[in-house]
Amino acid sequence: MKLMKYIAAVVALVMTATLSMAQSEYRVKSGDTLAVEVLQDPALNRQVLVLSDGRFSFPFAGTLTARGRTIGQIEAAISDAIADNFNAAPDVFVTVTPAVRPGLSSGTAAAPATIDIFFVGEVGAPGPKTLPQGTTILQALSTSGGFTNFAATKRVQLRRTDSNGLQSVYEINYEALENGAQMRSDVALQDGDVILVPERRLFE
Repeated sequence: MKLMKYIAAVVALVMTATLSMAQSEYRVKSGDTLAVEVLQDPALNRQVLVLSDGRFSFPFAGTLTARGRTIGQIEAAISDAIADNFNAAPDVFVTVTPAVRPGLSSGTAAAPATIDIFFVGEVGAPGPKTLPQGTTILQALSTSGGFTNFAATKRVQLRRTDSNGLQSVYEINYEALENGAQMRSDVALQDGDVILVPERRLFE
């Protein structure tokens, strides 16, 4: 019995070490999700999406580059960027979840049409979402996990890129809608749309 427990412990240790090594050597790609933890300020802990341009946003750090970098390089970049807010360099820990697009079912029944959208910024559950075709921006926001305390809800953005690579930005005052304002058109989302909730400005 003791031998079995010892073997199990060794296997678990090897698997943990292998996973850690894989994470440390992995080069981050667009669409990946980063889980960021700041030891000195847990209020900053969050998941962030690496956008198509290879960058991501983080409170007090602004926009940083992730694509092509290792986890260690990203940790160092975040720590350096937010260091002015701490007495000493903060301890930052990052883990990555590679982007995975869901595969199609092999069953004979036709699957319902879906779109893939992305939540970025100050929401509780950032990252890719697969939603039914025809979902509107307000309906999609209900799946975002809510806004964080840093969210600028007056400036929610819908970013859409057309087939020519040209990007359009639509801004929505969600706070006004909460207070009873009318929305001229609850936009139906398209595949690849990005809903960005920016960080609140000082005194906003």
